Amino acid sequence: MSLSESEVIEALRDVKDPELERGLVELDLVGAVRTRWAGRVSVTVARAAPSHPQQAELVRRVEEALRRLPGVKEVTVSLADLDEAEAKALAQRLRSRDGGGQGAVPIMRPGSRTRVLGIASGKGGVGKSSVSVNLAIALHRLGRSVAILDSDVYGFSIPRMLGVERPPMVVGDVVVPPLVHGVRCLSTGFFVEDDTPVIWRGPMLHKALEQFLVDAYWGDPDIMVVDMPPGTGDVALSLAQYLPRSEVFVVTTPQAAAQRVAQRSAYMARKLKLPVRGVIENMSWFTGDDGRRYEIFGSGGGQAIADALGVPLVGQVPLVPALRVGGDQGLPVTVSHPAGEAAQAFDALARAIDAMGPARVYRRELTVRS
Repeated sequence: MSLSESEVIEALRDVKDPELERGLVELDLVGAVRTRWAGRVSVTVARAAPSHPQQAELVRRVEEALRRLPGVKEVTVSLADLDEAEAKALAQRLRSRDGGGQGAVPIMRPGSRTRVLGIASGKGGVGKSSVSVNLAIALHRLGRSVAILDSDVYGFSIPRMLGVERPPMVVGDVVVPPLVHGVRCLSTGFFVEDDTPVIWRGPMLHKALEQFLVDAYWGDPDIMVVDMPPGTGDVALSLAQYLPRSEVFVVTTPQAAAQRVAQRSAYMARKLKLPVRGVIENMSWFTGDDGRRYEIFGSGGGQAIADALGVPLVGQVPLVPALRVGGDQGLPVTVSHPAGEAAQAFDALARAIDAMGPARVYRRELTVRS
């Protein structure tokens, strides 16, 4: 007895596209189905784009689901490309689910569950990007769905730190930020060569961030980590407008000289009515082969800033060579050394931030309207 087409469709209802993380049936990506006697089933599945980066995994998931059906002995999966009209329709479905539209930031829509964590610093060189990357992965390890936006337009580094070497997939006119280590990410680095300087004035920066937020399919993440540019320039102002529910965490190093500089980013956030939730101290100590902690950059800086701002010191991250090596090689320390000292520090940081819950201060006057 052969299976019916409806039985095959039902078996695929829970199968998700590995890149879009949405159901194939829900997205209308299941095409022709043919069932035969002797337990043979063939199905055509549309890939969202010819450049789909996980085609083998997509086929594997479909085969696995169909092989579980009673009596199925042989499964054949064929991949097909969407025509222009179908791609446009899929893009519209993604936008509809994302809650977006022209001029709207999907993750800021009413009822969105997404927490936006702005990782800020008063100056460069304090390890803000490495903190952003490893914090995002640590939050994912807690079971949260996480996205990371590299808003450091001039000094983008997130793709290299994550080891992403492929451009984002494009469905119609919707950009799909790639998934890596369980985290969805988007950066200027995907569109500009590493050795090409970004020479943009404020309006161009504003437009680029608008496209990253409005024209990209982020899904519905629990948390979006925003790697903010150092200082208090145009990008920070734009982010305050587009992401008015952002919570700011200030990254600093232990030395006293860094305190005043780090405080600037916190004061900027407060002037923009963004809540400063805590301070993260990076390069807090180095653990030698003798087991002793050496405070190479001094001590107390992070706690001093936290006390001055009236917020908690939510985490301290040790100075570990693997942290630097991982950033250079595209293999974050939370992935390469998950049981190591630095990864444990990021796990503790992620737990502390997760336990804080979202800020309750919202800025209705800066809500982006369509």
